[in-house]
Amino acid sequence: MRSLRSGRLRSGQAVVLLLVAALCAATTAPSASVVVGIGDSVTAATNCGCPGFVQPYAEDLPTSPSSENLGINGLTAAGLRTLLTTPSPTADGVAEADTLLVTIGANDLLPLLPKWRASGCPAACYMPAVDTVGSDISAILSAARALRGNQPTRILVTNYWNVFADGDVASASEDRAYLLWSDELTRALNSSICAAAHGAGAICVDLYAPFKGDGTLNPTKFLAGDGDHPNAAGYQLITSALWAATPPAM
Repeated sequence: MRSLRSGRLRSGQAVVLLLVAALCAATTAPSASVVVGIGDSVTAATNCGCPGFVQPYAEDLPTSPSSENLGINGLTAAGLRTLLTTPSPTADGVAEADTLLVTIGANDLLPLLPKWRASGCPAACYMPAVDTVGSDISAILSAARALRGNQPTRILVTNYWNVFADGDVASASEDRAYLLWSDELTRALNSSICAAAHGAGAICVDLYAPFKGDGTLNPTKFLAGDGDHPNAAGYQLITSALWAATPPAM
């Protein structure tokens, strides 16, 4: 009788231990992560008719997180800064982002194009705008971290292959001077974007080399019919670049 009661006791203890272990596992298991993309028409996948890069990037993460694409066609860095520093759906989305993908800045430079066409726009003309984009991106990333509180957040910031039209479309409608100037301007903006990203502890993901190599490659096969936005192949290229730059899980 004593051994029977002892056996029942040991059996009951085992059940309790299993329940405690299950409870501990449930409370320590990582919650589902969230990938959020913010930025301009590149993030929004304008003129592609494809998923862009936010969803495909998220689907290949080991944790299979949910994703939200908050890209806005025509958005500037100044506009995104406002969205993150005032109550907005974009700020709400960023607050939930375990991984944040950022592409912004090209639209801020659009006013430079008519200046260049009218009288030229050398570095002395375009650098103030480029520097302002860098300052805005620094503020954007600072605001994103504030929205996240003390939670770990992986932030990847891309630059551009060209801030304006490129490839065969640009070659057919513009002269060589435009191609050289837009490339020079793009390289300057890319440097400013990466400096801001690094200063905020974020990762700068280069898109210039994947699209154009050292600058001599024709990016047409990666561009939509407007010569400005990526096509499906271009978005696959961006997704791969993001993946290559992504560090191990936090």
